[in-house]
Formats: sequence, structure tokens, C-alpha cells
Amino acid sequence: MLSSTAADKHRNFFQDVHEVVRLVPPGRVTTYGAIAHYLGARHGARLVGWAMMAAHTADAYVPAHRVINRQGLLTGRQHYATPKAMQEALEAEGVRVVDDQVQDFDQLFWDPSTELG
Repeated sequence: MLSSTAADKHRNFFQDVHEVVRLVPPGRVTTYGAIAHYLGARHGARLVGWAMMAAHTADAYVPAHRVINRQGLLTGRQHYATPKAMQEALEAEGVRVVDDQVQDFDQLFWDPSTELG
């Protein structure tokens, strides 16, 4: 069990992740690793994934469907209500997905370290 201080740090990191994800523009995607790097947790991609799994508990909407893996794959899709919900959310924003992979990933990639400085 986490101490209250450790739990607070964990919760604060999740909140930081959610704030970054809210800045990803519609029709763009980012990666777990890019968010981790921006937040100073270079090897924290998995922790960002956990934050995405908890996005439904955030105080405000988090467009978690815009966060994918570094190869452009929809690895978080199993955490949605249906197997195609993540893809459908991206496609509604104009992102083309084929076989669970974002097409034109390089052009759609939004890097918080570049975009937010």
C-alpha cells in the first residue's frame, strides 16, 4: 500500500498527464513516451498508460483516445467500452486508422516538448 505522500505524488502525476492530454488538438496524436518525457519521467511511459486508464475518473474530460504507442498503434483500445471505440473517436476527428494503426503518424504526431516548449 502506498503512503499518503506517495499516493499524492502518484495522483499529481496522473493529473499532470491528464492536463497535457487535454492540450492535444483534435485530429492529432501523441505517445505515452512523449508525455512522460515532457513531464520529466523519461522512462515513465507505462505510468502514463496507467494515467490514461484512470482518465475516466478525472474531474474534466480527458481525450485519452489521442494517446497511442510510439509505433502508432492503438494499444489502449482494450480499455474502451467496445473494441472499436478508440478508433471511432480518432476517425471522428479525421484520423485514419487501419488495422489498429494510425496512418500518417509522423504528420499527426503532436510532441508536447516541441509544442509546449
